[in-house]
Amino acid sequence: MPDIAELLRFDVSPLELIVRGSLMYWLLFLLFRFVLRRDAGSIAVADILLLVLIADASQNAMAGSYTSVSEGAVLVSTLVGWNWLLDWASFRFNTVRRFVEPPPLVLVRHGRMIPRNMRREYVTVPELMASLRAHGIEKLAEVKMARMEPDGGISVIREKKTDDDDDGSKVKPLV
Repeated sequence: MPDIAELLRFDVSPLELIVRGSLMYWLLFLLFRFVLRRDAGSIAVADILLLVLIADASQNAMAGSYTSVSEGAVLVSTLVGWNWLLDWASFRFNTVRRFVEPPPLVLVRHGRMIPRNMRREYVTVPELMASLRAHGIEKLAEVKMARMEPDGGISVIREKKTDDDDDGSKVKPLV
């Protein structure tokens, strides 16, 4: 039978755990935000980071790498606190949002690819064309603008059709 007091005691100072957790959170957050590409889908980078760190911290607490559950709980609480604070601050303050989320990046403008921006995010021509097809676009000429959004998705705005571009989809008056 385990000794409950032994499970809940601290061998490492709670303040040290908070500092260690904070330093690791910010190191990994900055690495994800500024070094890795944006292809995480609709889950924010901070959310992925939080899941990975919580899984590691709680696994260590459960497996006995820490000598008590309390140490793991302090570390997990620190990570959850930073994630909540970043979400709240980015919702309330544009300055924080601009730091936390990368700005949208234009990949196609008026039917022309922007190779520099595509290279920056490692988007290949086949990947871009597949995304355009998913939006129902067959040719680059149909694209007014395609942007890589902060979540890694590509949004597309079509060029407006002119009367010269009539493809038969309009109803023509009978004469």
